[in-house]
Amino acid sequence: MPSQISGQMPTAAESNPSPSGGYYVFLILYLVLLSAFGSFVNDMYLPTLPDIVRSFHTTTSIVQLGLTSGMIGLGVGEMILGPLSDRFGRKRVLVVALVVFCIGAACSVWSKTIHEFIWWRLIQGLGASGGYFLARTIPADLYKGKALAKVMALVGAINGFAPASAPVIGGLVAKDVGWQGIFWILFGFGMLLLFLTPAFKESLPPSRRVTGRFGIAFKNYIVLARNRFFVTHVMLKGAALGILFAYIASAPFIIQDHYGYTQLQFGLFMGFNALFVACGSMTALKFKPLKRSAVVAARALMVVAAAQFACFYLVHNFWVYEVLNLPMMFCLGMLFTVGNTLAMNEGRQCAGDASAMIGFAGYVFGATVSPLVGLGDIMHSTAIAIGALAVMTLIFARMSRKLPADLDS
Repeated sequence: MPSQISGQMPTAAESNPSPSGGYYVFLILYLVLLSAFGSFVNDMYLPTLPDIVRSFHTTTSIVQLGLTSGMIGLGVGEMILGPLSDRFGRKRVLVVALVVFCIGAACSVWSKTIHEFIWWRLIQGLGASGGYFLARTIPADLYKGKALAKVMALVGAINGFAPASAPVIGGLVAKDVGWQGIFWILFGFGMLLLFLTPAFKESLPPSRRVTGRFGIAFKNYIVLARNRFFVTHVMLKGAALGILFAYIASAPFIIQDHYGYTQLQFGLFMGFNALFVACGSMTALKFKPLKRSAVVAARALMVVAAAQFACFYLVHNFWVYEVLNLPMMFCLGMLFTVGNTLAMNEGRQCAGDASAMIGFAGYVFGATVSPLVGLGDIMHSTAIAIGALAVMTLIFARMSRKLPADLDS
């Protein structure tokens, strides 16, 4: 890790005592909810994408721009809020972000055109980014090394139920009250987090915050961008997240429109598949060193991507498609744990900036791939996108494996 961090702060081990007892349980659950927030913002309204196409009399690719704008908001929001949280503390930034999200969720319900809807999705993403990146940042404030890996994997495993439950809830709600009802539930989720926030103890005390000129914290992005170890793990996580978003953006149309399943059935399939992300997240911890699991997962992902390519072009059978999704989700869970943990371990001295860069990179991949899978034949474009990203994931996993350092404790 380069040493020239602007406004450098002491590490967690040098100041904050690690939480224990009842507050530790609350903290883990709170982090799970914050992390789930980003998943719900994207996954919960997935079952209604075909309905939104019909509601606004538009095209599949245009509606998928709602996913893209949400991801742009998540990525840009993280890049802005990361340095601000290093300067003003995590709690204050989180409250502002949650208020912004609630405004965006409520206003999206009254959108009269698809363009208004896409705009409010951007606002939602900006607000949701606060909770999503702080779920990675707060553990890095309090832990390092293997202790950090344990907390990140635990949160990731429990949070596997977020993408599991979000499409199911979305399918149930959409059946009765339409896509607008989903955004009222998201509004309620944001309000719940606001209600719980006073119980959260600030993880970044004033003694560890960035000081000096206002723009100094943003300079840490340059320092982090020059850290080869950090960038390698950020790109590993980003490429893997791109695969997840290719799957998320295409699945409603493949499962519902192409294979003819209902919104509720779609939600159940998506929910079941997401549980394999949680299993993969915990499995990664069994590897010594941790980064070896990324190479194993990336190689397996290449095999799955090749099989999916054949499925999309030649087989055209739903159950083959569904069975192949399971190992793909498992491998992605392993890769998320490695990418998140090793990147945050490298960047924990400016944890807000590091977490923001991880999120931004992932959403650049996601925002790029989501509308692309809607172009032309969605089966073919999805196969190409997943295959290309699987190759990139393997490249970054091999680069990570060659780095000399792993977790420092």
